[in-house]
Amino acid sequence: MDVVQVMLRLAKVSASDVVFDLGCGDGRIVIAAARQFDARGVCVDIDPQRIAESREYARQAGVTDRILFLNQDLFATDAGDATVVMLFLSPDLNLAVRPKLLRELKAGARVVSHWHGMGDWTPQETVRVWSGGYEHPVYLWIVPAQRP
Repeated sequence: MDVVQVMLRLAKVSASDVVFDLGCGDGRIVIAAARQFDARGVCVDIDPQRIAESREYARQAGVTDRILFLNQDLFATDAGDATVVMLFLSPDLNLAVRPKLLRELKAGARVVSHWHGMGDWTPQETVRVWSGGYEHPVYLWIVPAQRP
């Protein structure tokens, strides 16, 4: 949760945001965004068990009315409504999803990744978080008006 808090702060999540978590796992990032900042969210995961878990955790947190749960491949997900995209994928998946994000997201949208960069896409900010005895890098990119 230490890393989740840093990711949310780095993205400057607010009530006006729509936070997408591509590969959401248990939904903790989107649930925290909804609980703490009254943001809306979208949990996307290809594993139906992870979507079931995230739904249950959101129900326990009282935020299911603010979150959409999508059991689908993140590459099939239209991310055009996202103002913030959260990633905890792999180096290869980050590189593969980058063109999709640049194509679909509006200028000014924030992309935050835990652990993995985006190749030669230079982050606007990098924060290192100590949690569980490990240093966790967290990267922030802001989608430019002019796309590479």
